[in-house]
Amino acid sequence: SPSPLWSGERYAHERIRVAYLSADFHEHATSQLMVELFERHDRNRFEVTAVSFGPPTEDAMRARLRQAFEHFVDVRDLDDLAVAQWLLDHEIDIAIDLKGYTYDARLGIFAHRAAPVQMNYLGYPGTLGAPYFDYILADGTVVPAGDESFYAEQVVRMPSSYQVNDSRRAIAADTPTRAEAGLPEAGFVFCCFNSNYKITPDVFATWMQILRDVEGSVLWLFEGHPDAVANLRREAAAHQVDPQRLVFAPRMPLPKHLARHRLADLFLDTQPYNAHTTASDALWAGLPVVTCAGATFASRVAASLLRALDLPELVTSTLPSYAALAVRLAHSPAELAEVRARVAARCIDGPLFDGARFARNLEAAFETMMLRSRQGLPPQGFEVPDVAPVAAAERRDVL
Repeated sequence: SPSPLWSGERYAHERIRVAYLSADFHEHATSQLMVELFERHDRNRFEVTAVSFGPPTEDAMRARLRQAFEHFVDVRDLDDLAVAQWLLDHEIDIAIDLKGYTYDARLGIFAHRAAPVQMNYLGYPGTLGAPYFDYILADGTVVPAGDESFYAEQVVRMPSSYQVNDSRRAIAADTPTRAEAGLPEAGFVFCCFNSNYKITPDVFATWMQILRDVEGSVLWLFEGHPDAVANLRREAAAHQVDPQRLVFAPRMPLPKHLARHRLADLFLDTQPYNAHTTASDALWAGLPVVTCAGATFASRVAASLLRALDLPELVTSTLPSYAALAVRLAHSPAELAEVRARVAARCIDGPLFDGARFARNLEAAFETMMLRSRQGLPPQGFEVPDVAPVAAAERRDVL
């Protein structure tokens, strides 16, 4: 880390200046989750800027993002020091990294310490281990009390799930037929639309046990690399499961992808790297998710989402209990129907997809961070109090 650019100046802005930095301000999982937050920021109290160092992709999401931000700045042609100098020159109060250690990351910008407060959020589910990040945004599930020592950042816990969501995500009206999706006309459909690299041998073996225990069922997976399809089908055979009981879903536009979730009966999560955006997709489409929570941030995200929907009974702690729950729900249509109804209701009335509520809670966190900074106090973790939830009737109007 070079010498910091910011040397302790106290800015006296009428509005807190927040900059989100990412390479993913286009059709990407990060933007799909965050776009409504950007739209809902209180412009009377916050001046919000997108600092984009990704490709110049002009798609529908980029157009929506340009409208959501007060300022949209393309810095892909500037080096890290120049971007950091831009943040300093514009007196940014809070700089938020949305990448972490992921593709096209530029943590070097933050290493120059150009803003009084620097925060790690969403893109990387864990600590960045760097002294120039002050905070990580989390919740009590992904970072339980007592785990703070494993984080270089100070932990700020949101009152519900740490994961923001877009309640304006469109779901196509038309549902494909089973035949159009490559599914059999009858039988229980387990699915997992996570990237194939999240499928570990122990999770796959558990899935094969579930298929053996639920006669006539199939497992519907995301179709990634062709070699992955061949390898997974080969492994199914090795587990005495007909390889054709693995059905693969090709990539398609998000509204149609969400609509095809209606054909599935139950989403099976991966471990130790959970479904994150893919779990939100499933829940938003009304599909219950069964997860096995582990000991790390990345292995507890689906549990965070389910607890935000008041569905803790879908969170297990061992693969045997995870398999037993999946099999029980497959054999109990009435119980599964009740769970599905609760998912649908809580998506409307609960906090997980309440964009205004999330925005107000996050803004309260920003104000606490800035108060400490302006008082010359070091960063310190804290719990964010929940604002009053948006009236259900108002949310239904939005949805």
